[in-house]
Formats: sequence, C-alpha cells, structure tokens
Amino acid sequence: MLQDAQRFLTFRVGMRLYALPANEVSAVIRMPAVARVPHSPNSLLGLANLRGTVVPLVSTRALLGQPQTACDSAALRAIVLDGALPIALAVDAVDALVSVTAGDVEQWQTALTEEPGERLRGAFKSPAGMAKIPDIQALLGAAFGQQLRPGRTHHPIRVPDRIAVTETATAQQRLVTFDVAAQEYALPLEDVCEIVTLPDAMTVTPHAEAVLLGVMSYRNSLLPILSLRLLLGFGDAETMTGAEKVIVMPVGGVLVGLVADKMRAILHADAAQIDPTPTMLAARTGGETRIRAIFRGDGGRRLISVLAPEQLFREDVMQRLGDRSGFAQQAPAAEDHADRETLQVLVFRLADDEFGLPIGAVDEVARVPDTITRVPRTPKFLEGIINLRGEVLPVVDQRKRFDMPTFPGGDGQRLIVVRSERHRAGLIVDSVSEVLRARADAVVPPPDLSPETTRLISGVITLPSPNLGSSRLILLLDPDELLTRTERGLLDAFGGRITTKATE
Repeated sequence: MLQDAQRFLTFRVGMRLYALPANEVSAVIRMPAVARVPHSPNSLLGLANLRGTVVPLVSTRALLGQPQTACDSAALRAIVLDGALPIALAVDAVDALVSVTAGDVEQWQTALTEEPGERLRGAFKSPAGMAKIPDIQALLGAAFGQQLRPGRTHHPIRVPDRIAVTETATAQQRLVTFDVAAQEYALPLEDVCEIVTLPDAMTVTPHAEAVLLGVMSYRNSLLPILSLRLLLGFGDAETMTGAEKVIVMPVGGVLVGLVADKMRAILHADAAQIDPTPTMLAARTGGETRIRAIFRGDGGRRLISVLAPEQLFREDVMQRLGDRSGFAQQAPAAEDHADRETLQVLVFRLADDEFGLPIGAVDEVARVPDTITRVPRTPKFLEGIINLRGEVLPVVDQRKRFDMPTFPGGDGQRLIVVRSERHRAGLIVDSVSEVLRARADAVVPPPDLSPETTRLISGVITLPSPNLGSSRLILLLDPDELLTRTERGLLDAFGGRITTKATE
C-alpha cells in the first residue's frame, strides 16, 4: 500500500549502490569549497559553508573503507544530512529518488552481504540493482568517536585579551609595514582597521581626483580606494601585480582604503629606535611631509618611514569625500567598539588553506631568516633556532606541524612570532595575506571534531568570496593549542637547554 512505502535517495560510491532514507536528507548540493582541518581523521575532507552554517564534509569512500580515486568532478555531490548537527557526505554520484515498500527492505540478512568497511542497516532491490542502506551514525562513530554526534555543547568564542605584554611593552609600538614604489613604509597597527586584498573590479567615479582609484563594497557600505603611490608623490603603477593590499583606516573621521603595492611585516618598534622626521624633510612641501617619523630597524640597516595619516590628504579632498552621502562611511567611534567585542585576526596561508591567529597573540611578522641553526635530537616540526634581536627563538615549520607536504619553494614565506601563555616561537608559513576585523559573536564555533582539532580550532570565520556562490572559510587557531602537551614539554626542556648553554 502507498502508506507503507518509504522514499530513499540512492547514490554511488565507487561501483557500489547505496541508499539513505529521504527523510534523513536535508539537501543535495554540488561539491562545495572546503577548508581542510589539520590533524583531522582521513575521512574528514574539511569544513564547508552551507547557507551560513559551517558543516563538516565527510568522505563516504573513506567511511566505507574504499580508496580515494580520481572521479568526474562534475558528477560529485554532497548529501547534507538532516539533524541537530548537519553533516555533508561526499559521494561519487547521486542516482535517483525511489519509493520502496516496507516489506521489500531486507534487514535480517544484511550482515551476510556486508563487505569490509561497511556497516549496514538494510538493503533493497532497485531498478539500478541492489541498494545497500549504510548505518551512517555507526560509521561516523567508528571514524570520529563521539565527536560528530549531536548533543554536544559549543563553548562561546573567547576573544583573547592578552597581548605580548612584557616589562618593555609600554616603550614599544607595533607597526604594520608595506611597500610603495619599492620603498618600505609603516603605519601604527592600532590605527589600522583591516588589511584586505584589492578587488579585481571597482566602481570608478567620474571627474574624481586622480588619487581616487574608485570605490569598493565594504561591510554593507562603499569604501573610497586611494592610491598611496600618488599620495606620496610617486607615479601611478603601470600594471597591477596581484599582491596589492587595501589598508582600511579612519582618516579625518572617514573610513578610507589606501592601496599599497604589497604587505611586508608586522613588527615591534622600540621607542628609542623611532626618530622624528629630520627638519629638512619636514619643511618640504612634497611627499616627505606625510612622514611622521623614521624607524631604525635591524640596527639601523633598515630605515622605515612611518606615515602620518592626518597629513596624507588635502583638507578639500577629505571634505569632498565626507560630503558624498553613502559614498564613504564614517569611522566608528571608540564607544561603539566598547559595546561589542571585536577580534582582529592575522590571516596566513599554508598551501591552499587559510588560517587565522588573534592579532593580540602575534608579536611580529617578518621574512624567514636565511640561516636557521639546526638542533640535534629535537622534534621533526622544530626547524631550529634563530637569534632574534638577542633572544634565542625556536622556529616551527607549520607545514610539518600540520603534516603537510614540504613548501615547493619560491618567495613569500613569512615568520610569525607568536606568544602563548608559556612559549614564544616563530612559525614558518607560506604567506601572510590580510589583517581582518570580526565581531566576536560573528565567529562561528567549529563542529566537534577529533579531540586535538577541537582544541586547536577556536572558531571559523566565513567571508564572501569573489567567486559567486562560494565563501572563504578561515580557521581561527588557538595560540595556546598550536603545540600538543608533549610538544610543549619538549619546548620547555629545549628552552632549558638553551638557557643553560647561554649561561655557560
């Protein structure tokens, strides 16, 4: 009878045909972009954004013990399971939606038809052949333990209030440095809201100042984009390289985006190494008047001009920007930030994956030193040690730490100096791309994964992507959990060895 019929969604994994009850399926979608999770089980392909919800994407092949093989990407689909904790299953192809009477679903002999890796709760004959009904919850339990099962409580995202605070912190200023016309400039990091990638397309404003490159969409408003090259008296770049960054900051009470050729570093500047602009330069009327101070880095071998944002624009230009209703948004007042916690995040890349660290845990960002001293009998992830302005610092290769392939070579690798509760270390990453600001309550808790990844990832930031219909997922790492307990113990012992040698 019709009321005894049950509907099933049939799908293929390799040469086998499987089925799931239709009432357990929320949606069938094309394979989404994923953010891969370090130290995750082999069956977890990564995290995906599904209409604003971050869901784990699980390989059904791996769950069923089948080898991963190259498949027709156009046929690949993800089946989103309905439930308290949504999960997406990657399958080779979706077949059909079929109706089956209850009496045709065989259960008592399914154990006889199970192949290695399978756990079944039934089977039935379909027009395409025998369809097996896998016990997904049992398979997930075997692969992930209890981590992917519903009913667990998410803890709120913690906004780290600690920064790299030392006795000399009050005498230091953090600067973000960038290139303009092959010269290095800096701005105080505290004055910068975000650093984002220059979009491929902007809206050009007719009859505007030459320095105004156009406007871009920014947080539900429009942001004027201005050329630092022209503001500083250099000619416009002949071509774009793709490395350009937009520095978002308030100037004269209005948020603007300043285009730099590329981002360089984040560093601590000792007040004793910051000198006022020489009188001869300050008296000139050219681009030098935009320079507030000179930072003498690397013992004076690296001179960085610190810009004065309030001197970048003529008053009449700022007046016109502010007068264009809806064109530029007013910079938020300090009391607005007090009402809602915000998190500033440094974004870095490892291969095709993006990760974030709270900026409060980042001491500085620099190029990877040419010489790293290897230390015998240390963990494989420990690349060696460097002398950073008189301090011996352990260096961790983050690709090795996350069991990723070796960096293929080329320019761009950066050293992120991170301070946790007990350790200070340099992390080698492929590149540093952006500094983003997000409301703490907008950071999505990650799905419960394996115990190590649950500790390591404190949240997921979802951003719109230039590719229509996709999103960027940035995994927010907890600085205190970048090393396991064993590895932290090794670094404790390692630090003791360094101290002992240094005092001998």
